[in-house]
Amino acid sequence: MIIIVMGVSGSGKTTIGKLLADSLGWEFSDADSFHSPENVEKMRRGIPLTEADRMPWLQDLQTAIKHWLQENKNVVLACSALKESYRQFLVSDSVRTKLVYLKGPYELIQMRLQERSNHYMSEKLLNSQFDTLEEPLDTISMDVAQPPQIIVQNIRTALRL
Repeated sequence: MIIIVMGVSGSGKTTIGKLLADSLGWEFSDADSFHSPENVEKMRRGIPLTEADRMPWLQDLQTAIKHWLQENKNVVLACSALKESYRQFLVSDSVRTKLVYLKGPYELIQMRLQERSNHYMSEKLLNSQFDTLEEPLDTISMDVAQPPQIIVQNIRTALRL
């Protein structure tokens, strides 16, 4: 099974994804590591990515997900997956791929980004992240204001894991 933990930058995808993977004894992967150096530099400079910038990244993620499914691996993937079209592109097997949406108010996430260091994602891009976000309707949604361990337990309960 693949669990895609999605949301805007600063919502806690990596933190929750790692905790969830550890609690399940699964592999963890971060979609950020699939970005090209050019994309990382753009984001570091506060420049939003274009659809053309994102497409090779999405294709690499799609390939990885298909490979994990073929290998019957259990993986938690932290990935923004902000648009419905991106999620449809990534989820080829809805039975074995589940989405978990980390949802939170702009102010809380902005505060988290201001406190974060050593990450290329600029706080300046938060507006574009929220502008791009198409909230998923048919998925598990978690309130990011809750403590991480509670979120992980709620995800496990919702997915019966």
